[in-house]
Amino acid sequence: MALTATAINAAKPHEKPYKLSDGMGLYLLVMPGGGRHWRMNYRYGGRQKTLSFGNYPDVSLAKAREKRTAARESLAEGLDPTEVKKARIREAKAKSEDTFKAIGEEWLNRLELEGRAQKTLEKNRWMLEMSYPLIGDRPITELTAPELLEVLRTVEVRGKYETANRLRSTFGTIFRYAISTGRAQRDIAYDLRGALISPKTSHRAAILDPKKLGGLLRAVEAHEGSPAVRIALQMLPHVFVRPGELRMAEWSEFETEDAVWTIPAAKTKMRRPHKVPLSAQMLVLLAELRLMTGAGQYLFPSIRAATRPITDNTLNAALRRLGYDKSEVTAHGFRATASTLLNEMGKWHPDAIERQLAHVENNDVRRAYARGSYWDERVRMMQQWSNYLDGLRSGGKILKGNFKRR
Repeated sequence: MALTATAINAAKPHEKPYKLSDGMGLYLLVMPGGGRHWRMNYRYGGRQKTLSFGNYPDVSLAKAREKRTAARESLAEGLDPTEVKKARIREAKAKSEDTFKAIGEEWLNRLELEGRAQKTLEKNRWMLEMSYPLIGDRPITELTAPELLEVLRTVEVRGKYETANRLRSTFGTIFRYAISTGRAQRDIAYDLRGALISPKTSHRAAILDPKKLGGLLRAVEAHEGSPAVRIALQMLPHVFVRPGELRMAEWSEFETEDAVWTIPAAKTKMRRPHKVPLSAQMLVLLAELRLMTGAGQYLFPSIRAATRPITDNTLNAALRRLGYDKSEVTAHGFRATASTLLNEMGKWHPDAIERQLAHVENNDVRRAYARGSYWDERVRMMQQWSNYLDGLRSGGKILKGNFKRR
């Protein structure tokens, strides 16, 4: 016999739980404490199972019957109503907890645990915080490509085309992370390829003409500012490391007897230790610099605090004082100078040059091979490169040196 609201309201608790049946598996379980719970018994896969529909009167008789009908429809389709319910709970949880901001912050935390550079973390956080006001609280599963595009357009209208493209790439990374952790189905940022204005590629200014390079080397030698900064500018073309690696160099990283500078992984862009063979010219500059700063931690300490290295802008500012503007040369540009001129010499294996530039091979097999290769050639190359620079600086004929392994 089907239940009525009157019968339910008249039901009194007993010493033990008892059932009030409504038919087709649905019943109200009345507890000794007065609680009344909707339940449905059914069979699936040859097993007796029970499904909960909530408590009365929060769930009315009519609502409980609707839930019973939905459960029986699932059974008719070959689905287990309990699993269907769990899937709905997961979906509701995803909508409330798996927001774009929550997953974005989780991804940033993983980058930090992986030991990414502080600047990388700050840049990614800065970009994501531009998107949070518009999509941060949206469930990631409900986001659409047009919504992402709306965020990117707010960046584009300010003329920040490069930033907009990088943010689109970051969106893709976060969606792929969400997919790998089971909280998204596809990368909708992929649909935005070609939807943004492509930024004009701007390479860091570098001097590639040997005669002009010789003029720059002479200007550096005549630098009348800080002697330590002058030596930093003299060293940079010889080792052509990234400027940040040079300005943060510590005396403990140098083995002058073996003529090797080992840059720790934490200081390199690719987070891999990098070895730099030191030419005879570099050893002379190091000996001169040691008299100035050898008692401290850094080769190039800040004039304000010896516990910190010189700032990012110190070397570029010194180049400006020498009369070279940013369209002519930058501290980072010495890497392009060395790469171009060394390749044009035709004497060195391109992979040896790439290893010395600390570029990482994309192919796993080649990277594993190259890790231990070309060291002897790099030692000879770096000495000959220093000799070449000396020839350009003096403005005279470049003589061939003895480039045997030291």
